[in-house]
Amino acid sequence: MPSKEGPPKLADVAASAGVSIATVSKVLNGRTDVGPETRARVHSILQQHDYVGRRSEPAEHALKGATVELVFHGELSGYDVEILHGVVEAATQVGVTVTVSVRPSRLGRGTKRSVDWVRDVITSGRSAVIDVVDDLRQSDLAALTRARLPLVVIDPIHLPQREVTSVGTTNFAGGQAATQHLLSLGHRRIAYMGSDAAFAYSQARLHGYRAALEAEGITVPNKYVRHVGSTFEDGVAGGTALLGLPHPPTAIFAVTDDSAAGIIEAARVKGLQVPQDLSVVGFDDTPIARLLSPPLTTVRQPLREIGLVALRTALRLATGEPIESHHVELATELVVRSSTGPPAS
Repeated sequence: MPSKEGPPKLADVAASAGVSIATVSKVLNGRTDVGPETRARVHSILQQHDYVGRRSEPAEHALKGATVELVFHGELSGYDVEILHGVVEAATQVGVTVTVSVRPSRLGRGTKRSVDWVRDVITSGRSAVIDVVDDLRQSDLAALTRARLPLVVIDPIHLPQREVTSVGTTNFAGGQAATQHLLSLGHRRIAYMGSDAAFAYSQARLHGYRAALEAEGITVPNKYVRHVGSTFEDGVAGGTALLGLPHPPTAIFAVTDDSAAGIIEAARVKGLQVPQDLSVVGFDDTPIARLLSPPLTTVRQPLREIGLVALRTALRLATGEPIESHHVELATELVVRSSTGPPAS
């Protein structure tokens, strides 16, 4: 039976399985010198106790050749690929291996329980976990904490927490800069198209947008703010709705480059030209921004640098090295291209 105080211990599992602590340790570490029946019995007891074990603390010199788990959620976007490049480039410089996995955003048939997933990560010898656009469930976070497995979250969906180390960008300043650019061109009917209203990065970009407009004494109509999502398809749907208003906007600031591309497509279907009839600004500066026609004005996130900082931070946590801040924000930058221009007279 598990201990009545706190999470189960190795001795609890060993006693329940009728084996020695050393045998349980061998099973947890993937050793092959344990019989199949004993191994199966120990695994069964581990699951009953929700035991995930604890990662042994590596010495700093032992991290060379270590492996970091990079976790994505759902289909990979251009944003994700740029983050991946940054993490892999940084890992190559220090001789660390990166393993990429996809954790389902929603529970479904075949989805591993948190304790099972974390146990697999530990058994595979990972030194740390980097989660991209935090969608980890509380049970995942609890299991990682119990296992003492370092975690770094990139661009957290929820407001940064002290117990979770994270890396992001200046989303408020980026939203403000994008809107100020459109204002400087003469636009006054400017809409914002964000993702989930509860996501921290989308809120920050929206607040930056509102701050720029309020500084000019411009009231934002409720219909000019839409939370539809961040994909190309979301951009098409949201753009179609905005352009169908009785007094449509002359410019739209989108939460991602992908959704901005969808807005440009919605404008094309409606017979509008960008930027002559509609100016569009995105966010991220992924490769699609340069490939669109016209090329997209966007707020650049230093995505590869974010990946690099996340990897280095994860390794510092893995060696027990202190870090200066539990949340780091890198600067955004407005990149002006051909998708923005003065409003039609």
